Amino acid sequence: MTPQDDMNFGPRAGTEQTILGAFCNTASEEAEGREGSESPAKGQQQEDKERMKVEANSALAFKFSPTESQPVARFSELYDAVEGQRVTVVGRVHSAKVQTASLAILVLRDEIHTIPAIVTDEAAKSYSGQMMGWCRRINIESLVQATGLLKWPKMPKMPIRSTSIPNFELHVETIHTILEAAEALPVQVVDCIQPPRIGSGTRQGEVGSPSPPDVSLDVRLNNRVLEVRDTANQAIFKLKGGITNLFTEYMNKHGFQWIHTPKLVHSSTEGDVGFFEVKYFDRQAYLAQSPQFFKQMAIAMDMKRVFEIGPLFRAEYSDTNRHMTEFTGLDFEMVIKQDYREVLSFAESLIIFIVRSLQERGEYKRLIRVVEQAYPSAGNFKLPAGDRAVRITFAEGVRLLNEAGVETSESDNLSSDQEKALGHIILSKYSADFFSIEKYPRAVRPFYSHPDPSDPLLCNSYDLFMRGQEVMSGSQRIHTYPELCESMCRNDPPLDPNGEALRHYADAFRYGCAPHGGGGFGLNRILQFFLGLPDIRLATLFPRDPSRLAP
Repeated sequence: MTPQDDMNFGPRAGTEQTILGAFCNTASEEAEGREGSESPAKGQQQEDKERMKVEANSALAFKFSPTESQPVARFSELYDAVEGQRVTVVGRVHSAKVQTASLAILVLRDEIHTIPAIVTDEAAKSYSGQMMGWCRRINIESLVQATGLLKWPKMPKMPIRSTSIPNFELHVETIHTILEAAEALPVQVVDCIQPPRIGSGTRQGEVGSPSPPDVSLDVRLNNRVLEVRDTANQAIFKLKGGITNLFTEYMNKHGFQWIHTPKLVHSSTEGDVGFFEVKYFDRQAYLAQSPQFFKQMAIAMDMKRVFEIGPLFRAEYSDTNRHMTEFTGLDFEMVIKQDYREVLSFAESLIIFIVRSLQERGEYKRLIRVVEQAYPSAGNFKLPAGDRAVRITFAEGVRLLNEAGVETSESDNLSSDQEKALGHIILSKYSADFFSIEKYPRAVRPFYSHPDPSDPLLCNSYDLFMRGQEVMSGSQRIHTYPELCESMCRNDPPLDPNGEALRHYADAFRYGCAPHGGGGFGLNRILQFFLGLPDIRLATLFPRDPSRLAP
């Protein structure tokens, strides 16, 4: 029998009893019944008590002494196993349902993998009675070890659709509780499979409805340890690690040096608001918004190409689905040989490499399929034809928006709504979810952005977008000391290149620095927009926003 039907089965009241307790209670009741009836000889009673003590000890071993003779297999190895193979696995009880007095079906889960575990009288002759009682009482999310035979389902041509391992059932011979979960959990992992409702609270499904409770994002984040156990969440964070690995792979392949810069800084280094203040002994310090100045100083140290992965902090009260007060930055800086578009082309090729690798490498393709079960957009991200980025100027973007009826000015930066609208236009026009914009007005970019030699009102800056939302901002940087000092003095408010806050940065250019440029990606945003997640918090293990500082 295969678990084709719904097998979600929550914990029952009173399931905290262990198999030992259940067995001992049953044995005690049987003994009391015998004492109340025509009792056998005292010698026989003593033998019965000794027998029950032995059986109780056996039950104790059944719970606490996993077999050591069989090596533990990883769930990922079971896809390529052979029928009839005996395996031992360790996983969590995802669901449990006793079908009849002689048949129980469990679903065991480990990371992104699930497999049905079938308990029958035939498969577990030595423990069948005890195992059925165990199946009735085991708490969902308990960690167990099971040994049994892998068998084809009764209908081998019909793959099992309710678990990730479609071709096998584990017919259990022995099973042991490694660690029992609490009986009452604040949220059920099986209820976190569907996308969250944005808001607070949990709305229960109607009586008799097969739909699980609608667990809000806020409730999930308050119970992150349980929620992330869901297979889709497991896959999301494996993909996040994959993006980091691919970023590092690309940087290493192109001769970049990994650097590590301070996150405690002397001042609000870019002369902007939105910095977190911290007490640094008897002085004031700040948490770094970006490694920008340190990257440029590394170029002045003759480190031709550098990159960094690290936490960044923004004290901005932006309670949106794409902003956080702490996030992970993927930053790079490189010497320019001839033209600033060398840097822009490198950044575009980097995103295309990351997305193409996620879509084509086997380990990532499997993870994306798991995420698709909860978020169908996860597998439909469109790269531009020929893997050449769609690139437009800021002025062209403004024109496209105005032609589409979205009123936009060439002198102001694009709002998030305008960027999303432009994303829809690019998707419709070029069938691509990825594009870049260059030549922004100088007035809307940081003071260190290099002006466009042909138009002083513009600068050699650029942003990269996925699904119409920014994932990277960058530019060619001013690299001569006189130009930098002039730009700092023209800033609003003016910045002092000789002041204590910025003199070390400015001096790097006084000593001579090669032409250079770079950019900074938001790792969380790349993951969010690639997978089409509705909120950046779903792409963050422990999110920090204006209203959340725990867990």
